[in-house]
Parts: sequence; C-alpha cells; structure tokens
Amino acid sequence: MKGPAAPAPARETASAAVSLALQRHLTVATAESLTAGMVAAALANTPGASGMLQGGVVAYQNSVKAAVLGVSRELLDAVGSVDGEVAAAMAAGARQACGADVGVSTTGVAGPDPHDGKDVGTVFIGIATEAGSTSFEYAYSGDRQYIREQACQGALDRLLAALGEVGYRA
Repeated sequence: MKGPAAPAPARETASAAVSLALQRHLTVATAESLTAGMVAAALANTPGASGMLQGGVVAYQNSVKAAVLGVSRELLDAVGSVDGEVAAAMAAGARQACGADVGVSTTGVAGPDPHDGKDVGTVFIGIATEAGSTSFEYAYSGDRQYIREQACQGALDRLLAALGEVGYRA
C-alpha cells in the first residue's frame, strides 16, 4: 500500500532538489523535529533519490538532538528546541552523522499550544554545508498539519537554494 503523497508543490520542489543534487554530484541529509520525516520522505519519493539522499534523523526529543545530532545540551537548556541556533546545529549534525554535502533541518511549533515560549507557527529551518551552517525563521499559520506541510515546503525550498550555491563535486 502506498503512503500519502506529498502536496504538489513539495513534490515538485523535492524533484527539482533531487535532480540538481544528482547533476552536481551532491549528497543530502535531513534532521527533522516538527516535520518528523516529511522532508526525507518527500525526497525519497522522487525517482533517483537513492543517488543523493544519505539519510535522515527524526529528532523529536532534545535528548536525540543532543545524542545523535550533537546539538549542545547547554544550548538546548538555554534556548529550548525551537531556535535558529538549534536548527543550524541540527543541520550540521545531520550532515556530519550521514557524511553528506548538505544538511537540512526543521524545528518549530506546530501546535496546538506554544512551546519553549514560542508561538504556534514559529519554524526554524537549518542549512549546513562545508562553508558553515545557518538558519531561517518563518511564521506560518493554520492548523497543525498545514504548519508542518508549510515547514516541509520551506525546508525543500531552502535545500534547493543551497544545492545551487554549493560547489559542484566531481
């Protein structure tokens, strides 16, 4: 039985990201909290993904963010899990753990209640490359599922942009 397909824009962006990564001989790893594997699944549902997707970590709990992705426990204790520095560290941790050229991460609040002092809809997407890691903040609206879908789309958009900026690997 097939799983649910990603929404059309996510499918299209995932397909473009897979195609660009394959053309440029680049690999990708994911670290996902609020999207819980949606980004990796969108990529993996694209033919050819096995040539670029190294792996992914669903790190819903801070203990997993720290133990598996190497996010500083001090950082997590100081700012909580919904933070730009945490998103950047998660992306860097995925990149390192999976031996990938690019790491992408998601963390945020899908609701129904605020978390770590952040409002519902607050999302951070991290990107990590050889040049370093960064994050992008978003304020989405809608129900829990719609916020998660928007976060997945945002992560795929940022991944596609990063793949276009990373140097070609022979």
